[in-house]
Amino acid sequence: MEKISKIFKYLVLSIAAFISIFPFVWMILGMTNKTIDITAGKIMIGDQLMINFQNLFNSDLNFHRALLNSAVIALLTTIFALFLSSMAGYGFEIFRSKRNDRIFSFLLLSMMVPFSAMMIPLYTMFSKLSNTPFGINTLFSVIIPSVSTAFLIFLFKQNIKAFPRSLVEAARIDGLGELAIFFKIYMPTAKNIYAAAAIITFMNSWNNYLWPLVALQSPEKRTVPLILSAMGASYTPDYGMIMSGIVIATLPIAIIFFVLQKQFVQGMLGSVK
Repeated sequence: MEKISKIFKYLVLSIAAFISIFPFVWMILGMTNKTIDITAGKIMIGDQLMINFQNLFNSDLNFHRALLNSAVIALLTTIFALFLSSMAGYGFEIFRSKRNDRIFSFLLLSMMVPFSAMMIPLYTMFSKLSNTPFGINTLFSVIIPSVSTAFLIFLFKQNIKAFPRSLVEAARIDGLGELAIFFKIYMPTAKNIYAAAAIITFMNSWNNYLWPLVALQSPEKRTVPLILSAMGASYTPDYGMIMSGIVIATLPIAIIFFVLQKQFVQGMLGSVK
């Protein structure tokens, strides 16, 4: 019975793994085939890989420009979000008081508000900054709303609970200021949570679709999700080209996750202790 149970368990896990990985395999195979082969359900390696890549980068959609826009937005958002959210989480936990706890509770309540409910106020606010580098139709109009989120602040606050207060007190006795303690003592010991937060923030920013669709109105400012959506909305979509674009758009996130997956797991585990 034990052997039958083990066989059944591995069979179920194998089927679940196949169902999970099949879309990615089909996507990779699809970028090597013509549209007619993809729509016919061909699951074989084709000979159209280079042609699909040429069509993708030589089209009027400026896919290479969209890649650059997405990379700039995702990188800047990640850098600013890690810096601001970690400082906020550090402050809420190290300098605890009834007032700060109330502010943090209201901050958590903001997670219940859907982003679609905030788009009109955000659009109105950034429209008033139209003559500045932060106005609507600029990359900063997409970056700024994402640089500080309640989830990231909560993540860092939970992680800082495990940070030894004795180190903070010893540093204060040695004459270090609060900023020096944060940069020289806390940050070097919190690499795992920074890696986890970086993966989450980069992925959300790279895949962001709704707000860039509203905020970025010029074709040269569009990001990768907007370009992929435009490809699929055409009258006669080229599925080989679309598959190539999806694979390229997936690679940065996959690479970052596989490089930092160990730190990601340790950071997430450490943040919920």
